[in-house]
Amino acid sequence: MSDTSPPTPGPEPFRVPDGDLDDLASTLAKTMAEVRQHGVILDRLGSEPPPAATASEAAGHAPIPETLDAKGEDEGPASVFIVALGGEAYAAEIAALTDWVNYLFLPVYGREISSTRPWCAQWHEHPEAVARLHALWLAWQQLTDTEAGLAGPATWHRDHLDHTLAHLRAPDGPFAACTTSPSRPHHRVLATPAPQPLTAEGAA
Repeated sequence: MSDTSPPTPGPEPFRVPDGDLDDLASTLAKTMAEVRQHGVILDRLGSEPPPAATASEAAGHAPIPETLDAKGEDEGPASVFIVALGGEAYAAEIAALTDWVNYLFLPVYGREISSTRPWCAQWHEHPEAVARLHALWLAWQQLTDTEAGLAGPATWHRDHLDHTLAHLRAPDGPFAACTTSPSRPHHRVLATPAPQPLTAEGAA
């Protein structure tokens, strides 16, 4: 005798609400953008030689040494500040900083170039500019994070951006010999005082 009972219905298909689907699509797009950015940085590291000197060395200072753990093993640089980095670590950091400068800092806060507000398209060759912009970027990462609270961005503007802009683009700042008119681009790194050895008289 054949079985004539109706077939057991399968589970109903799972449906994602439209609102959640939009969130998933947005998250996926953001993740893919980050992956592409990391790929660009890795490509640069593979195709470009590391800089001959870090910003610290270019400014005439010795690089900050790397720290050792209790076993004497390398733990990496003693600081996340760019002047403490060298080689591939510096190259990766300057590439990421350049993206932030080009796609956020300049479009939003660049302001017009003038004789009282110089700028240099080759800012990455000015050690002071690299140091100031990197410090500004580190503060931006911390103070625009959700954990910084609602007042974080205002704190970043007040305590970091305004101060940095005042020094970075001052007429006597690191770009004093660079572009003061968009129609006349110019770039020159100003000389800095040479370090002097400590004399016996100075040590007394």
